[in-house]
Amino acid sequence: MPLIIALVILLWARLTHKPWSELGFVRPRSWVTTIVVGILTGVAFKFCMKALVMPLLGAPPVNQAYRHLTGNSAALPEMILTILLSAAFGEEVVFRGFLFDRFRRLFGTRPWATMLTVMLSAVLFGAAHWSGQGLPGVQQAVIVGLVFGAVFARTRNLWGLMFVHAAFDLTAVWMIYYGLEERFAHLIFK
Repeated sequence: MPLIIALVILLWARLTHKPWSELGFVRPRSWVTTIVVGILTGVAFKFCMKALVMPLLGAPPVNQAYRHLTGNSAALPEMILTILLSAAFGEEVVFRGFLFDRFRRLFGTRPWATMLTVMLSAVLFGAAHWSGQGLPGVQQAVIVGLVFGAVFARTRNLWGLMFVHAAFDLTAVWMIYYGLEERFAHLIFK
């Protein structure tokens, strides 16, 4: 669904002559740096969330919503495609690009308005994860939304966040597929 919404947003931008750069589609200084830093950051962030943050919040060590992926090679291609198109691309366009643009028009650009925008977009991002992942998914998504929102507020560039998001989610799938979730969830807190 986020992919369809993102495509509608891009169509709306095109029809209204809104520059895509205002939604965060700004060419990075270096594509190589953006991709490498994005991937490394996404992987490290996922490990940090799994081993440190989520255990502190009392989240179960295993994500039951995606347990069916454990050892399931047949389900991987669809999941990877969903991550790349719907999560990394679609969610970033919707929750960072579009919402930041709309909230900026509504609240302005002062520091308090930017903080409010980051918080509101993170809460909405979290809420979008409720039906599929329950409270632990919401908790994780709100934290991720706060971090991604703060980065976007600073950079106004979606590309790096798309790579971080993809690497974050693909790392989660790697953990699930190989049955490593519990091991990483208990890495710091036994």
